[in-house]
Amino acid sequence: MSVIELAEKVGITMANLSILKNGKGKAIRFSTLETICKALDCLPGDIPEYRGEIDNQD
Repeated sequence: MSVIELAEKVGITMANLSILKNGKGKAIRFSTLETICKALDCLPGDIPEYRGEIDNQD
């Protein structure tokens, strides 16, 4: 499935989906995660990936 098709199915912008895809997002709504999982036929635990320490300095 293309990113464009997923964005349309989930109902979010390509920019927001790109942020999530590239690991730049700081948070995701449970409803958005649920919709993504339905579109991809997966479980929420299949999507997130831990990438080390999070720098909380702004």
